[in-house]
Amino acid sequence: MGRKHTFKEWIIAVRPWSFPASAMPVMVTLGYLFAAHEGVNWLNGVWALLNIVVFHAAGNTWSDWFDYRRKVDADDTFGAKTLTSGMFSEKEILRLSIGLLAVASVAGIALWLRTGMPLLYIGLGGLLCTVFYPYLKYKALGDFVIFIAYALLPTLGTVYACTLLIDWQVLYLAVPVGLITVAILHCNNLRDIRTDKRAHIRTIAMNIGGRASVWLYCFEILFPYLWIAGCVIFCVLPVWTLLIWLSVIPAIQNVRTALKFFRDGSDVISSLDEATAKLQLLFSLMFAAAFVLSGLFS
Repeated sequence: MGRKHTFKEWIIAVRPWSFPASAMPVMVTLGYLFAAHEGVNWLNGVWALLNIVVFHAAGNTWSDWFDYRRKVDADDTFGAKTLTSGMFSEKEILRLSIGLLAVASVAGIALWLRTGMPLLYIGLGGLLCTVFYPYLKYKALGDFVIFIAYALLPTLGTVYACTLLIDWQVLYLAVPVGLITVAILHCNNLRDIRTDKRAHIRTIAMNIGGRASVWLYCFEILFPYLWIAGCVIFCVLPVWTLLIWLSVIPAIQNVRTALKFFRDGSDVISSLDEATAKLQLLFSLMFAAAFVLSGLFS
């Protein structure tokens, strides 16, 4: 019988500091709905927000279990330490993951019954992304899965849950938020090229090499600012969304850190994933706030 765990340890196991990656696309979409739609079902919006966070927690523990079994995570890697440190057993993490996935699935079915069939398809897409993410990640498809699961599907699903409409224009929001989210994973993979090779898995960072990976990271961080500026110029997004440019200074700082990889190697970017996650949170909160201000004053 395993030892009894504290509540703090269970919280550590689901990695709550990563939740903005899934929650922020929904928050930005809710801001967009505040500005652009009437008759929004806000209860469904909050429901969608909470549900994707539970799905994310399930995905974190599911991925950790696979990574540990595949020896992607080890004592000398930067990955989650819940298993490598002996804090939890494999069986405990697997049970936690299955339990969270069951809760998220039941809540998703209930939300589908409150709305309609499109949400079922979107939800199934998210479920498949969660379940098959470890396998696809090992085949250099993790970046694409993250963009689908934490950008395209949440924005489309949130709009439908709140309005019973498929609003394709919301994908203009998914691109910038999703690229920064993918950058979190990408700089992780750049840092872990050596240990990932040892585990015999493939990532985009490994496929294109360290130098190209740095430039790809820079693109993922800076292009969202240009994207939003272009959308404003072409009247796709309100002028208020230019407020996200207030977060460009930490974005540039992240880019400068990434460029140091050329001189100092992977050690210099050991905490770049954390800095990128903070940027994603700041960027998305400003993006959501811009829509709220647009709705109030336009």
